[in-house]
Amino acid sequence: MFYPYFLGYDPTWIILLPALILAFYAQAKVSATFERYLRIPARIGLTGADVAREILRRNGIYDVSVEMTRGRLSDYYDPRNKVLRLSPEVYGGRSLAALGVAAHECGHAIQHSEGYAPLALRNSIVPLANIGSQMAFPLFFIGLLMNVNSLLTIGILLFSLAVLFQLFTLPVEYNASGRAVAVLEGQGFIAPDETYAVKKVLNAAALTYVAATLMAVMQLLRLLAIAGFFNRDDR
Repeated sequence: MFYPYFLGYDPTWIILLPALILAFYAQAKVSATFERYLRIPARIGLTGADVAREILRRNGIYDVSVEMTRGRLSDYYDPRNKVLRLSPEVYGGRSLAALGVAAHECGHAIQHSEGYAPLALRNSIVPLANIGSQMAFPLFFIGLLMNVNSLLTIGILLFSLAVLFQLFTLPVEYNASGRAVAVLEGQGFIAPDETYAVKKVLNAAALTYVAATLMAVMQLLRLLAIAGFFNRDDR
């Protein structure tokens, strides 16, 4: 029943098509939006690193350092080491894009400091999600090759952990963006007429997480389809 997949014919790839289209669009959107507002300086004249350190200070967070990391759009908050890592264009940039991204990462640090439940929940399943993403496909396709239903089931369950991680990531990212806009505008880092640009940057970035989540969900549906889950007759 599984031979078509090993002869190069796999009709289930069509399940991924909507997610692939959204992923390509989201990547193009975030790159174009970031590039556009990277050229518009914020009136306050501070760098992304300056703003990040000041936001952390004003929120009573003194144990998180701000460092520069390599790569473009490689910014992230490391909760284990309590380090805010900013890409060169954000760390030393004085643009609205740089301030928006820096504030977003500060949003994660504030979430961590406050014990924000969705972030804690997401972080708690990281080890399981990593195992799931690494082991799911090998086990699934070994089960497919050998026609062992138990391995198919284990592979699907493991991949479900990775999907769960993506689902938890969405509210965490949107909350961090909301915090970023509120603190930048509320504490005078940007003027009211600069808010639109910051929101555009953060919304474009958020779309990449939506695309990643959709891709994970669609991939799970594809694995279920390959395993014949939707063709079972339980009558």
